[in-house]
Amino acid sequence: MIEASALTKIFHDRKRGQIRAADGVAFRCEPGRIFGLLGVNGAGKTTCLRLLATILRPTSGTAAVNGFDIVREPEKVRASIGFLSTATALYGRLTAYEVVEYFGRLHGLEDGALRPRINALFETLEMNDFRDRRCDKLSTGMKQKTSIARTLVHDPPVMIFDEPTLGLDVLTARAVLGFIRDCGRRGKTVIFSTHVMSEAEKLCDAIAIIHGGRILADGTLAQLRQRAGVEGLEDIFIKAVEEHA
Repeated sequence: MIEASALTKIFHDRKRGQIRAADGVAFRCEPGRIFGLLGVNGAGKTTCLRLLATILRPTSGTAAVNGFDIVREPEKVRASIGFLSTATALYGRLTAYEVVEYFGRLHGLEDGALRPRINALFETLEMNDFRDRRCDKLSTGMKQKTSIARTLVHDPPVMIFDEPTLGLDVLTARAVLGFIRDCGRRGKTVIFSTHVMSEAEKLCDAIAIIHGGRILADGTLAQLRQRAGVEGLEDIFIKAVEEHA
């Protein structure tokens, strides 16, 4: 489970002054469900996910991930999560297989468990055609699949996906979203950020609309529709932003 409480991150910029990238963020994400953070670019989605992943330290507030506090127990949090971001680079001189194997060993997996795990991931993600190809020779979609396999190799209970379909073609994006959906079905706790309304509408069991670092509305799609009095998620989003302007 992920449970955020008054999670706040303030950055200081010489020109812009104080920037509240996350401002009192609170939500709850349960096992077996996909929780969506929906917002435009710069809304605070990535900051929130990096706080949960302990890449950033909160200015105030906290969160529990798989029962571990992100401030007091960051190492246990990291061992419990898989974090996928478009900003996470691959080492170009390693093959796709070598990258995933390397991260498996970082997580302490031995050969007896690691090799069957990698083979299963490569089969599921349809990666066998390029398993021995160097990462600097892979397409964008191939690189994203390799990043997903690296993220999942230790079979973490909590999955964090930050804009996972950004820059992907339609077929690869569809495959990635299908894989995320399968993570939820297998009982993983999944949090997923996007600015694409259709992705959130199709994939998420619950959605939080984030804007200016603040959660403006959250709940199931049915609950959001009922409160807003409109049907389309885009209309719900626009109404929430306008009401809090």
